[in-house]
Amino acid sequence: MKHMKTLLKNAKILSMKDDQIREGHIVITDNRISEIGPQVDVNAKYDKVIDCEGNLLMPGFKDAHTHSAMTFLRSKADDSKLQDWLFNEIFPREANLYKGCVYELGKVALLEYLTSGITGVIDQYFFPEEFEKACKEYGFRCVNLIMYDPDSRDKNTCLELIKCNEDKNSLVKAVIGLHSEYTPTDEMFKTTKELLDETNLPFYTHLSETAQEVDECLSRRNVRPMKFFDDLHFFDKGGAIFHGVYLDDNDMEIIKKRNVVVVSNPASNMKLASGVAEIKKLLSKGITVALGTDGPASNNALDMFREMYLVTGLQKLLLKDPVSIPAYEVLKMATVNGAKAMNLIDGDTLEVGKLADIIMIDLSRPSMQPINNIVNNIVYAGSKDCVKMTMINGKVLYYNNEFFVGENIKELYIRAQKITDELSVIKK
Repeated sequence: MKHMKTLLKNAKILSMKDDQIREGHIVITDNRISEIGPQVDVNAKYDKVIDCEGNLLMPGFKDAHTHSAMTFLRSKADDSKLQDWLFNEIFPREANLYKGCVYELGKVALLEYLTSGITGVIDQYFFPEEFEKACKEYGFRCVNLIMYDPDSRDKNTCLELIKCNEDKNSLVKAVIGLHSEYTPTDEMFKTTKELLDETNLPFYTHLSETAQEVDECLSRRNVRPMKFFDDLHFFDKGGAIFHGVYLDDNDMEIIKKRNVVVVSNPASNMKLASGVAEIKKLLSKGITVALGTDGPASNNALDMFREMYLVTGLQKLLLKDPVSIPAYEVLKMATVNGAKAMNLIDGDTLEVGKLADIIMIDLSRPSMQPINNIVNNIVYAGSKDCVKMTMINGKVLYYNNEFFVGENIKELYIRAQKITDELSVIKK
């Protein structure tokens, strides 16, 4: 069997093992890094050679919380409070979703992820099998959050959907989750716990996103959302909570004890005026914090650069402390910590044997010049404009503003617009 060997030469390399930037080259054999550093023989025979011309190679960003196919709701229901937004605008339109549309709408999101240097996501949405199909077609890495629903996805179907985990080389993996504490029925909680026990998978859910959510849980159950789930042993195998804006010290103790990742979504939480998570406090307690965009209905962009800037900027403002979270810590949230949330243990850093999920930052862009501190430049001055290449699993899917996904992009946009027009009407 012939192995595909790719050389990325003449690069600056930020491995994310530390904050040091080193000169060198990377060799990829099939889908993994086989050599890295200045000692690489650039004159050997390779199937593909890319001259990085001094630009920066680093691990791809991981969007640890998103609802990809919500692209049809982008800029459709803005300037509303979360509960009004969800129950009056989002849920009624999502009721129109049908099999097939998530496949097309999800692909629009995949293109945007590629332009933002995002190489993997944790996706939570309807018809996960459709998004799985889109990811496999494009060659994109995803963790699908599978949710039991007696009306659309029975227990056996959920078990079928997580069989992708049996293939260690699959780009798509699966975990078990629920939307939140406040939407499921008792039967949904019961069956979800059964699924967790039978599969030994971690648990993922929206949690403590708003003060209203926490207050209503206290009124309804006499405990806060985090303790409610912990009392039911949902987080015994770890997992992640999305948002975590309103967490108290007891919540944080449980999160730390259960090795749960907090996925912060600063742009969405800011736009919906939900609040600002206490990121510095979480980090000080040794809790892993990752970043997510949330969906394109609430953000509205799928842009990791914006999340990085906001997570540190809002924290500085909240604490009135300009040194509250340094840029490198933010970059870890967007890469290494996101990989942890995805259980992607071999996709967190650039090292020999790790997966070749690599992005190239174009240091010749005006926002990257002059160069004083590249890490700071990425976090405080960077944008999608700086992403020159996105490689996933050893394959270049985006390079120099061009997609390599086997898709006629204009035709995709036409199909997605037709679906969007069909779904936008709220049925009475």
